Amino acid sequence: MFPKWFDKWNADNPTNIFGPAIAVGAVGCAIFAAALIVTWGNPAQTTSMQTGPRGTGMSVPEFNVALAKADPDIENFDTEDTPYVPEGGEELAKDIYQNVQVLGDLTDDNFNRLMAAMTQWVAPEEGCAYCHGDVDLEDYGNDDLYTKVVSRRMIEMTQAINEEWDGHVNANKEVGVTCYTCHRGEHVPSNIWFRISPVNAKTAGWSANQNRATSLSQSTSLPSDALEKYLLEEETIAVHSLDSREAGVPGQDGYASIQDTERTYSLMNYFANSLGVNCVFCHNSRAFYDGGQVTPQWGTASLGILMVQEINNDYLVPLKDTYPANRLGPIYADAPKAACKTCHKGYQQPLQGLNVIENYPELASSEPPEYAEE
Repeated sequence: MFPKWFDKWNADNPTNIFGPAIAVGAVGCAIFAAALIVTWGNPAQTTSMQTGPRGTGMSVPEFNVALAKADPDIENFDTEDTPYVPEGGEELAKDIYQNVQVLGDLTDDNFNRLMAAMTQWVAPEEGCAYCHGDVDLEDYGNDDLYTKVVSRRMIEMTQAINEEWDGHVNANKEVGVTCYTCHRGEHVPSNIWFRISPVNAKTAGWSANQNRATSLSQSTSLPSDALEKYLLEEETIAVHSLDSREAGVPGQDGYASIQDTERTYSLMNYFANSLGVNCVFCHNSRAFYDGGQVTPQWGTASLGILMVQEINNDYLVPLKDTYPANRLGPIYADAPKAACKTCHKGYQQPLQGLNVIENYPELASSEPPEYAEE
């Protein structure tokens, strides 16, 4: 087939073709893998969410895999449970049942629909008995169990959150909150907190608040009393002055001490872990002290701080005497309290922005609900 001289030259000059073949194959495989990555997307690549002006470093990088991973609690929320639109003239719950202090203006159908939903949100195994006890239906009006008394107050709290804190809860779109936002099928929501510092009088100094690596300090050496000081006692969140020398005593004369600064860092670290973000979600990394260069999320977070302060002081802490001993804090026997992670649980929006209030207008306001025609 080939000229004799060509065959003779090949015979006299043998060549190892395996090396080049392997090299060509490796290059081909790399090209094929690169084509797949370009076509299907790299699962390990990061994406950035811009939170402020370009060129300021105000972006939040996240892994695409994490962004695509759904909150597992979403699938357990029933989105098909639609309310019954009253036709007019129906008998109301307060006229049918005894001791209905909230939700009394609901029709019988919607009242029982909401009660059934609440049992799934808070006590799916016990059902109605968790709040009413194992009694006859005629005795459901009794307030013998603390769970019923607490639940009544929690309904009022949920209505207040939806009614008064729209700027925080619905900052991006209507999502609202229900019992499920925090409880997720558990009697006691995860990520509640109790007072833990100082532990005793002998360590009442600053060392009692720092270098303890507690859950409230996110297992760091930062102060462990940030939630207590800022989300309960409503102290001013601030950091030290930029001036090298300033007259007066820090913490007493209108400016924060280094201890206040470290406590603020502890709170900010808690915020970041609660929402799964970093500092530049709210702040400009080159201008942390300039309130005019923060992101819109800073305003939403500020409202959230005020909301949590109200939740703790007006609704949760006053229930201390209602709870049994096993529901109180291990050190100070204080009532359980809420913070950002109680609702957010590591996501920027609780349940990743699922609209939980759409089918439960009864919890959207303390006023009689308005039902939309289908």
